[in-house]
Amino acid sequence: MKIDDRRPAHSRNALTPDQTPHGDITWSEQPRPLYPYKPRDLTPAGVAAADDHLALEQVDGAEAMAFVAEENRKSLAVLTGDPRYETFRAEAQAILTATDRIPSPSFLGDGVGNFWQDATNPKGVWRRTTLDSYRTATPQWETLLDIDALSKVEGKDWVFKGADCLAPDDTRCLINLSDGGKDAVVVREFDLTTKRFVDGGFRLPEGKHRIEWLDRDTLLVATDFGAGTMTESGYPFIVKTLKRGQTLTQATEVYRGEQGDGGYGVSPAVYRDKDGKVTAVIISRPLDTFRSETWQLVDGQPVRLELPARVSIHGVLNGKLVFTAEEDWSRRGKDRKAGDLLAEVLEVLHPATAAGDIVITNASDMIFRPEMRQAVADVRVLSDRVMVSYTDNVRGRAAVFQDRGEWGWPRKDITVPDNLAVGLGDSSKSRGEVFVSTQGFLVPPTLSLADANAATLTELKSAPPKFDASRDITEQYEATSTDGTKIPYFITRPRDMKLDGSNPTIMLGYGGFQVSLNPAYKPEMGKLWLERGGVFVQANIRGGGEFGPDWHQAALKENRQRAFDDFAAVARDLEQRGVTSPRRLGIYGRSNVGVLTSVSITQHPELFNAAVIESPLVDMLRYHELPAGASWIGEYGDPRIPADADFIARYSAYQQLRPGAAYPRVYLTTNTRDDRVHPGHARKFAARLGDLGYDHLYYEDTAGGHSNDADPVANARRWARHYVYLSQQLMD
Repeated sequence: MKIDDRRPAHSRNALTPDQTPHGDITWSEQPRPLYPYKPRDLTPAGVAAADDHLALEQVDGAEAMAFVAEENRKSLAVLTGDPRYETFRAEAQAILTATDRIPSPSFLGDGVGNFWQDATNPKGVWRRTTLDSYRTATPQWETLLDIDALSKVEGKDWVFKGADCLAPDDTRCLINLSDGGKDAVVVREFDLTTKRFVDGGFRLPEGKHRIEWLDRDTLLVATDFGAGTMTESGYPFIVKTLKRGQTLTQATEVYRGEQGDGGYGVSPAVYRDKDGKVTAVIISRPLDTFRSETWQLVDGQPVRLELPARVSIHGVLNGKLVFTAEEDWSRRGKDRKAGDLLAEVLEVLHPATAAGDIVITNASDMIFRPEMRQAVADVRVLSDRVMVSYTDNVRGRAAVFQDRGEWGWPRKDITVPDNLAVGLGDSSKSRGEVFVSTQGFLVPPTLSLADANAATLTELKSAPPKFDASRDITEQYEATSTDGTKIPYFITRPRDMKLDGSNPTIMLGYGGFQVSLNPAYKPEMGKLWLERGGVFVQANIRGGGEFGPDWHQAALKENRQRAFDDFAAVARDLEQRGVTSPRRLGIYGRSNVGVLTSVSITQHPELFNAAVIESPLVDMLRYHELPAGASWIGEYGDPRIPADADFIARYSAYQQLRPGAAYPRVYLTTNTRDDRVHPGHARKFAARLGDLGYDHLYYEDTAGGHSNDADPVANARRWARHYVYLSQQLMD
């Protein structure tokens, strides 16, 4: 590792040679600060003044693009020039474009819809078939919309971002199209009977819209309605009804939050019964990332519901709102715990203006209370039942609960394979059915159809294995974190592996936003890593949702360090067990995990020899300044508040970089068109590593957006780069 012996570039509000207390003291005589990039002034202005790479925040700025071009040139020579690259790329592309993958289904009218990408149609086709045909080995698909053809005709880099069809017949749909993979989309109305966009139909310009069908000629729209109608995060706070033929300026306002609202913007939701009749219109107004107000439109007027501020709403059943309380909640003599799955009569949730307005009901509001080490995962609301998948010590389970309109919700457990993840897909109220998937680290996905009435599963399709798992096993262990908390983690490894610390190991965590990391079949990882003798570790650290809201909230804001400590504890546990050693241990993470990986490298460079840091958050003192960072203040804290800036500055990797540390050669990668996590984070971290003379790799793709879902062929190149780097660092 090369360390530049020259004085590192210091922050502009740190002492410089002509600002020393004594003019006769030179740099050679004055001790260097341990963390030369940590601003003394943590106000937003002070942080900006200390940042010598602000120009890299300009997405298409000349300096930024020159930086990207030069970094790409150097990194591609190292990565794509490796003799393993082409093999990895070809293997990854074969997996990502394989025609024997399970087509991900959704109920579409009387049939099944699917969006499909392969080598012939890398941008994909939206298509449909009958359920009976879908059950066969070779379904007969009818193409509805060819995104490759559309892109060619219109000269656009269109990426399909889903369709919203109006129940119950699903013949009119709102198609979401992204230019280059961004979160922002344009919306067009599509007719499934003609398979054409509707002339004079609903059309919305590019934006981060929140849209729902109210009826065939009316939409509920939250979007950018002009100056002053978006929050600082770049999300809408106003909901309007848009009639067919109207422009956005002619839409009628039905709800308004405030410009200072946080989170991801106000969102309308229209709930329907099995016949398509509207049963409730609910509007969520986020106050920050996790706290919100919940409103119901009653006769066109918003009524605030008495619900906890932390709540997840799943649907409406027989006049009851089905939701998970994400915090302890007491109301009208009833105490509910964080994580409880509840159903409350909507009228009971209306604020009572007088004693006579209180609705009396003997219906039980408790559907399901998870036990210790359990957590609700997915919920599907049907006509008279609720299907729930939940985790039990990070293993999937499923059950159906029936609404009988009286005390208690009778439960039927669904038999699912043990030690696998269980995921609920699309559901049909009219059919009483739910698509269910199961998978594990070494077990390819199986798709089944659940009959909610009988609480049974019927297998539809099973994916063939994409790598040889015959030599591997998966085990679950626990590490002890700094404060004594037990942190579970999974190891997938060769069965006959020697516990001598010599095994190349990739470690993954998440630790944020109540996102659970469950066992998952990762075919590209299995093919490119496990088959070559590598080890894969998945750590269920705090900040995630593996054990419910409390597990998440234990690592919020000022307690973020717990997630980092948990991750480091797992790394040490792996070393103590002889699974691997710091020389052979690498970490991978993207998005929120960019915080985790960058902090892990700066806090514990002695534990790791590789880090793939992808589409990351890194500069946590300025993340709120970069779209759409302010929407995550509820998770990380607000750097504009002095107390928050203080605890954020203690870990923010961009400011914590220092000379003389044994950082491994890291690989940073992002996307120019990522409008969720700004590319400036990765760019600036790479530039600062370069300032200090640390060897590093940086590559920035120019298309694909945050989700990397634009093109499976491009995605194969991405995975090949990842595993070439990891092989260089951990296997060579």
